[in-house]
Amino acid sequence: MKFALGTVQLGIDYGIANFKGKVEKNESKSIVNYAKFVGIDTIDTAIAYGDSEKLLGEIGVNSFNLVTKLPEVPQGCKNISMWVNNHISESLKRLRRKNIYGLLLHRPYQLLDLDKKALWGTLLKLKRNGIVEKIGFSIYSPSELDELWNLYKPDLVQAPYNILDRRLDTSGWLERMYLENVEVHIRSIFLQGLLLLDENNRPKKFKKFSETWNSLDLWLKENNLTALQAAVSFSLSDHRIKKIVIGVDSLLQLKEIINASKIINNSFPDHLSIGDAKLLNPSEWGNL
Repeated sequence: MKFALGTVQLGIDYGIANFKGKVEKNESKSIVNYAKFVGIDTIDTAIAYGDSEKLLGEIGVNSFNLVTKLPEVPQGCKNISMWVNNHISESLKRLRRKNIYGLLLHRPYQLLDLDKKALWGTLLKLKRNGIVEKIGFSIYSPSELDELWNLYKPDLVQAPYNILDRRLDTSGWLERMYLENVEVHIRSIFLQGLLLLDENNRPKKFKKFSETWNSLDLWLKENNLTALQAAVSFSLSDHRIKKIVIGVDSLLQLKEIINASKIINNSFPDHLSIGDAKLLNPSEWGNL
């Protein structure tokens, strides 16, 4: 199964299309159990995702490959190695695991800071000691890789990628990582759910991108696809991608995504691809 279960919604109130808030514990357990049932073998979480790790540990996720992320190293940190090891130790306790599949830096650009040189070395040591199998970056834009790549070689990179946001491919980084055997996980295939909202439910501030929405809606209509089917099909269409991280607010949503994955469409016109970070990067939405 190419999907990985994203769990930010299990730990905090997250997503522009999330009208229910944080997922309740019983529903979270049902989601995790169903994920296992359909063959999902990877769970994505992060220390910054509220009590997501703690909840996963309580539910029991020993049969999954787990990927978690380190938060930004605080400025003035005197002992980065100790800071990292303490965070990972606590993370493993919450997850009730002795080791995990992947450990990513949530703010990998910190590796470029002169006072953060010990950061990557500490991750490498965790890998050598068998605490983590793969180390890498969680990025917001492929441009982050331009400076990092010649200095640090990740095993795993997680990046946004969807039917509108194809920067990972158009930049050449998706192909390069594939050829260099770097595992690629993509996220934001629904752009926090924005791609699934119709015109009536889409926040007014996004009306300035009406040309994009009109093109997408017309293409969906011409191909007799729902927005969900198109988003899922697009993410599944590229063999260079190892895992697709999907976050859900309910068990029903997860079932809908699994059902949508049965619809195959491999033709996604270039005119649907855009490069405007104001739309593609949720951190920019507050400025719209």
